[in-house]
Amino acid sequence: MTENKKTWRTSGALIAAATAGAFGVGLFAAPAQAHTPVWEVTCSQVTLDLTRYGTKADNTVNVTVDGKDLLPTESFKGEFHKKLELPEHSKELTVRLVVKASDGDQYSRDETKTAPVCADTPKPSDTPKPTPTESSPAESSPAPSASAPSTEPSTATSSAAAVPSAKPSTGSGDLAETGSSSATPIIAGAAAVVIVAGGGLVWATRKRRGSARG
Repeated sequence: MTENKKTWRTSGALIAAATAGAFGVGLFAAPAQAHTPVWEVTCSQVTLDLTRYGTKADNTVNVTVDGKDLLPTESFKGEFHKKLELPEHSKELTVRLVVKASDGDQYSRDETKTAPVCADTPKPSDTPKPTPTESSPAESSPAPSASAPSTEPSTATSSAAAVPSAKPSTGSGDLAETGSSSATPIIAGAAAVVIVAGGGLVWATRKRRGSARG
């Protein structure tokens, strides 16, 4: 009987110790499981879902891409949810998340992920280079021929046509013309001849009439 009692006591002590240990582990593990830093990285954005963090003091979160701030350090209490657009990139990006918990460094996070290149983004080596166009000799503008007549009038000729030539001045000091023509004496002489001829015809006619009467 005595041995049975000792055996039961020993078994009970072991069970109590195991229960206490499990309960203690649960207590210590509960805070760690309470913090839930969930974040995802795609080729175009970063999604943050931080839940069950302390509410008595500020927690902080910061996101960088290749060492540059994508999300400057922000403070939050309890929860933090945000979507961040990544810049266009032709190579993989290194995204880093830093979360500092207000209730202990053991709940803080410093993690790194890689953002792949989106399928529709061409890589630098795949970008086609423009082909320089070579102009053929026929397409090039011909040089002006020396024998071809110029279509532009000469400046000397146009100047001469625009400016009327001045009459040469005489050095004799004659008076300017008064408008009388140089043919006036010829016309006057012809008139005198006509008059004389008319007078002769009249005289001859009278003489004939006188001879006929006699």
